[in-house]
Amino acid sequence: MASKSVEEAVEEVGRQEPRLVRALEMIAPGTALREGVDSIVNARTGGLIVVGDPEELSFMFSGGIRLDIDYSPAYVYQVAKMDGAIILNANATKIVMANVQLMPDPTILSLETGTRHRTAERVSKQSDSLVIAISQRREVVSLYVDGGKYVLEDIPTVLAKANQALATLEKYRLRLDQVTTRLTALEFEGGATLHDVLTVLQRSEMVTRMASEIERYIVELGTEGRLIEMQLEETLFGAAADKVALVRDYIVNDDEDSFALVLEQLARLDHQDVLDFGRLSELLGYDRKLNTIDYPVSPRGYRILGYIPRLPKIAVGNIVMELGGLDDLLAAGDAELESIDGVGELRAKDIREGLRRLQEINYVYRHLQI
Repeated sequence: MASKSVEEAVEEVGRQEPRLVRALEMIAPGTALREGVDSIVNARTGGLIVVGDPEELSFMFSGGIRLDIDYSPAYVYQVAKMDGAIILNANATKIVMANVQLMPDPTILSLETGTRHRTAERVSKQSDSLVIAISQRREVVSLYVDGGKYVLEDIPTVLAKANQALATLEKYRLRLDQVTTRLTALEFEGGATLHDVLTVLQRSEMVTRMASEIERYIVELGTEGRLIEMQLEETLFGAAADKVALVRDYIVNDDEDSFALVLEQLARLDHQDVLDFGRLSELLGYDRKLNTIDYPVSPRGYRILGYIPRLPKIAVGNIVMELGGLDDLLAAGDAELESIDGVGELRAKDIREGLRRLQEINYVYRHLQI
């Protein structure tokens, strides 16, 4: 298994883009494809549009008119007046064929009742294509990807859901910040337990998953989702990097392969496992039967050093490698710190100042708890 850098791991666990999300991006408000679909909806003609590789789909074609013209909303609206399906190329830049009778495998199970939607579901199950079914009577647009169905909702409905999810995320982030501050205080005092670490990890993953839901709303909103996107970015600032550094601080086997594997497995956990501290302990390499409340742990220092401005990641790695942990960092003398590759006198001074400020935050937090 190839090793991954911290930056690659952050990117991997940050924004997930499954095929449905890419399909939503293609048909989001503001795109030419959405404009053409909206024209068909408003005209109440109905339609079936397949976006994919025409050569790979050709075995399903019966009849049709070969067009091979550049896509435009006006053209797709006109050809939708014919009964058959419209075939677009994979990036929806060309109208390849129109009035095509699609003949997918009739033995493929379909839960749809209407002919158009049943055909759409079977085509999506039999190919890698995005299939868009536009209902003539109900004015509903359904997307079929890998056999799954997603019904597009109107913009006000999606916007309301996105705002509600964003409000929930802000509460999640507030709680995450609280437990993270508490963990930082305990780390400086040498009193952190595995339970404290898992509490932060659990909250971090919950924030990540809520953010992924909002990202899908943003994609579906297209140009209408810019404000939500800005609010999301502000709410999430630093969260992904903090989670990665937390895992790096407390994973039992601190090597690149194990680290990347933990992040991958964490992202794939189902909701119940995220709530299970035993499963999270196991993920980091501990015995899941441990009493996490009484089990003391000490960080390597990745997360704390990540809070110090202008300190390169390579210097952080060198410091952890040389000193071994946060306790050793706090006890290190000036000469020892300055001698580490990539640090030197000026950065050593910045590190000392950064650690002092973080310890002041620790003191304030403890004072407020009394």
